[in-house]
Amino acid sequence: MKRKSILGLMLALVAGAGVCGAVADELAEKGRAIFRQHQKAVVTVQVVLKTRVTMQGSAGQSGESRQDITGTVMDPSGLVVLSLTATDPSQMVQNAAGDDSRFKIDTELSDVKILLEDGNEIPAEVVLRDKDLDLAFARPKTPLTTPMAALDFGNSSRAEVLDQLVSINRLGNAAGRAYAANIERVSAIVERPRLFYVPEGSMTTTTLGAPAFTTDGQVLGLFVMRSTKARSGGMAGLSSDVVAGIIVPADAVLKAAKQVPARTVAKPEAAAPAEEKK
Repeated sequence: MKRKSILGLMLALVAGAGVCGAVADELAEKGRAIFRQHQKAVVTVQVVLKTRVTMQGSAGQSGESRQDITGTVMDPSGLVVLSLTATDPSQMVQNAAGDDSRFKIDTELSDVKILLEDGNEIPAEVVLRDKDLDLAFARPKTPLTTPMAALDFGNSSRAEVLDQLVSINRLGNAAGRAYAANIERVSAIVERPRLFYVPEGSMTTTTLGAPAFTTDGQVLGLFVMRSTKARSGGMAGLSSDVVAGIIVPADAVLKAAKQVPARTVAKPEAAAPAEEKK
């Protein structure tokens, strides 16, 4: 009798493992399909950030850094949405300092380039910043002759707690700026003051600025950083009480993108009036 019980348990464990394997394979297949369809809309944006930090009573320190960040193309014209924190972390750092008025950080983006897969670089500029949503929008300085692959943020969906998601991003230079995909999971949903999703804290290669998809292939939103002012001064305030990685919903990203100023078109100079014949 005991032998039959053990045999039954073993068979149940084997059957359960088979079901889990089938579910995992199905999720992987869905993820690969999403990855293949949308990876070209995810780009590397290279920025040069000049920083000056000053503390009352001490000399200021200046520096310059070049970094690659992930961006998502929203329009074939080359409009790219980024995480503002990834582009310029000064707001997050200032929040971490709390009410310490002695601390001040000034930043300047001196160079922005969209790096294409074929090695070409497109000079770009940041045309809109949204501090509330942690979004920055960049576009080519001059109109493109060839449209870029873009992600339709209008084809969006919502998610529930514990739903699995697929993210796509670009790795750093050391990894050849390869495309990468990850499986994420919704840990929490915050409704107020505005809707956003909190992804599970498991370590993955997903970076700020990466798009998030539901497993049926619809856009959920964009990975960004949310920060609030520290209650006490000092960089010790940079904790989970001050910063959190979140996903801004796709419709909020789309609404913010509508505030991007239209590209100004230079008017042709008026021709000089012809001289009258005498």
